[in-house]
Amino acid sequence: MWDYEYSATAEVTPNAVWTLWADPLGWHAWNDGVGEVELHGPFAAGTAFTMTPPGEDTIHMTITEVVPDQAWIDVCEVPGLLITTHHLIEDLGAGRTKVTYRTEITGEAADELGPEIGPQICADFPDVVTKLLALAASA
Repeated sequence: MWDYEYSATAEVTPNAVWTLWADPLGWHAWNDGVGEVELHGPFAAGTAFTMTPPGEDTIHMTITEVVPDQAWIDVCEVPGLLITTHHLIEDLGAGRTKVTYRTEITGEAADELGPEIGPQICADFPDVVTKLLALAASA
């Protein structure tokens, strides 16, 4: 298994963050790596979606869990790998919220390929979380 986690806090409400997450067609406003998103159903567990990062191939994913104002999880299955990303909101009280992105790469090829592709997948987490929190704070 390979994993990586990044967290940041800001003076925003959990709902302000959630509102941005629950609008996949708007993710490009705060995540430069998203490009085009197509959601094949509601923003709910079991819904498949595709994301086409700028200049890259389309990625097929499935939402596996949604807990409004708290978390959502997506998975991407490729031969030999299961890439799971947790998007977590923690209400710290006093108007502060912590946002965490955590990616886990498992599967028969995880030990070999995880260290190679994991850092590429997660490289923008600090920038993405920073922009997400800034936009949530301005809403």
